[in-house]
Amino acid sequence: MGLITTLTLALLYLLLPKPELYPPSTTFSRQVYDRHGQLLNLTLTADGKYRVRLALDDFSPDLIAATLQHEDRHFYTHPGVNPVSLLRGFWGMVSRTPRGGGSTITMQFARLRYDLETRSISGKLVQVFRALQLERHYSKPQLLEAYLNLAPYGGNVEGAGAASLLWCGKPVHEISLREAVALSVIPQSPSRRTPKTKEDNEKLAAAQYRLFQRVQTARGLRADPLDGTFTLRPDRTVPRDAPHLSRRLLEETRNDLVQSTLDADKQRTVEAALADYLGRKRELGIRNTCAILVHAPSREVLAYVGSGGFLNEAIQGQVDGVVARRSPGSALKPFIYGLALDQGLIHPRTLLRDSKASFGEYNPENFDRGFAGPISASEALYRSRNIPAVSLTQRLAAPGLYGFMKQAGVALPKSADHYGLSLPLGGGEVTMEELAGLYSLLLDDGRPRPLRYLHEKVKEGAPQQIAEPLLTPEACFLVRDMLTLREGDDAAFDDPNVHWKTGTSHRFRDAWAAGMRGDYVLVVWIGNFDGRANPAFVARECAAPLLFETYRRLRLPLKESPPPAGVERIELCAVSGQMPTPHCQHRLHGWFIPGVSPVTPCDIHREILVDPLTHLRVLRDDGTRELQREVHEFWTPDLLELFRQAGVPRREAPALEPGSAPSLAGGDSRTAPRIVSPRPALVYTIRASDPSHRTISLLAETSAGVRKVFWFAGQQFLGASEPAKPLSWEPRAGKWTVQVMDDRGQSSSCHIRVEMVE
Repeated sequence: MGLITTLTLALLYLLLPKPELYPPSTTFSRQVYDRHGQLLNLTLTADGKYRVRLALDDFSPDLIAATLQHEDRHFYTHPGVNPVSLLRGFWGMVSRTPRGGGSTITMQFARLRYDLETRSISGKLVQVFRALQLERHYSKPQLLEAYLNLAPYGGNVEGAGAASLLWCGKPVHEISLREAVALSVIPQSPSRRTPKTKEDNEKLAAAQYRLFQRVQTARGLRADPLDGTFTLRPDRTVPRDAPHLSRRLLEETRNDLVQSTLDADKQRTVEAALADYLGRKRELGIRNTCAILVHAPSREVLAYVGSGGFLNEAIQGQVDGVVARRSPGSALKPFIYGLALDQGLIHPRTLLRDSKASFGEYNPENFDRGFAGPISASEALYRSRNIPAVSLTQRLAAPGLYGFMKQAGVALPKSADHYGLSLPLGGGEVTMEELAGLYSLLLDDGRPRPLRYLHEKVKEGAPQQIAEPLLTPEACFLVRDMLTLREGDDAAFDDPNVHWKTGTSHRFRDAWAAGMRGDYVLVVWIGNFDGRANPAFVARECAAPLLFETYRRLRLPLKESPPPAGVERIELCAVSGQMPTPHCQHRLHGWFIPGVSPVTPCDIHREILVDPLTHLRVLRDDGTRELQREVHEFWTPDLLELFRQAGVPRREAPALEPGSAPSLAGGDSRTAPRIVSPRPALVYTIRASDPSHRTISLLAETSAGVRKVFWFAGQQFLGASEPAKPLSWEPRAGKWTVQVMDDRGQSSSCHIRVEMVE
């Protein structure tokens, strides 16, 4: 009978096909690492194990040596079965006396591979047969690798790769000899030798010490006297860092091992800053926040926090706020100014109008419901004034802000007409990573490039697609300079190296802050994933302090950023923002782009003749009286009215003496008035049943010195008004030619159509 069994096994050995090395149902844990190789996240397998598959070369040589010394010193010389050890183990089984294990590493792997019960003689015979079969089809290195990937290391930890990560806190190729010895003794009795408590580890000391001495002796080393144990970590902590990005990368890739661009230290710093801030602001109803940190030149994401608490169900913490679409409020305004700088519409000191304005049926307001009057472009951007931003957006050449955002990779789902002029004030939704990409473009070279999440080295000589810049380096530099801290700002904003912008969405649902410092872009968001509003969600008051606090904790390096060659710093009139004339007493220095920026000599300050007796302006000195030369400001009537409304009235120039001809008014401009309202080529709808919708406002911008304008519709005289004050007109339905004439005889006109509805 024994002979028949032996012959049958021999025949099966020869005829059975090559088995798969691993059981078909075996799955392995997936791992996410940071850019430096630090483990961020380790997943469970389908059968609830922590099991990491590695190549043999990935294991520490010390671990391999310690494992062979402990389990199978003759592994490379036997055919899968060690007859001497097998007989010793067989005799121990029969006599019920401990004689030591008889299983080779190949036999142990066969037991794991086929899930064998080997305590009986028949089970042991099957194990021997399977070991021989595996040895026939696979090399020794393949079998050793498979064993190290499947060996039990206590609890639900299988394989030395997972054991090293969980018990030693480091990849298996980085462990020391002592750690290798400590791990190698576990598979022989995983239930008793698993690190649990200090007492359990003390029980391992003898086995670990004996193996350590044997390894040293085998290497010809002097025995190392030990005064302690090879304690592994009893508090096994499974890494769960950067859970939102880890989940995203594992869903987007098929690899079991993913190396991200994250920096584990920076990730934890940002997480801690956000957690501390939420802890202090909880009484204000601020319970959730997100952040993303990007290295702008490489577009690599260094920190990624998708919510204020991944496991916090109260805030829907597993939602990834970095990819959620939200209204950015005013956070897009820097790109309007960048485009306007490149198109020669403004320079940083250009005066813009911040006053009540209508753009067709769109009537935007500032956040504070007030108006600053004439304000420099730099201050308008830094103070986030809405009217100047919308006005500039309307003046941008095609494709405008909408086209810029689409080219930069922002997924705006609707047409440009759908958003209209609401886009610069948050009328379209963006994701946090899209906004971080836009600010990275602004901090770097003006070229749109996607953010990078995978740490991959670019091969030298590999072809790379380089996008055309959407903003010039000059415009990027000027916008960053315009976003620099001002004196008198809140004490929380204490880093002058941060260029920053905030955005508050409509009805206080979202508060954003985006900052640029050195090579790094940081974007933070505060809000609720369910869209609930909160009066505390004012970006300058909640998101901006969080931005600066996070930057302080990160301690990011700075770099010298010299101005690009295409910008120059010149002296400007402090009042008009234009090139100073000898009459400009107050001056400052400002940047401009030669050949692009609209810089002209100042026409606000003019020298005039004044009769000291009448205090009236005289056009020419006829020598019959003694006149004084004085410098006065000449503002257009509409700007004078804006100054008055803003609470900063300007001193007007003296009136002309009677009989003086306005056409000779000491250099006064003869520019024709410009009709601001109504807008040409538009159709105006009048509601006959609603008195508040039966009129159209007539308003024009005029030259300095104009005191009155006269309005006509066709041949019909409508009335006269001061230049900065509108005149109401109640028209009939039809096509109209609206004309305005100033008191110097200059005129202009526009064509509109009026429709009447009930």
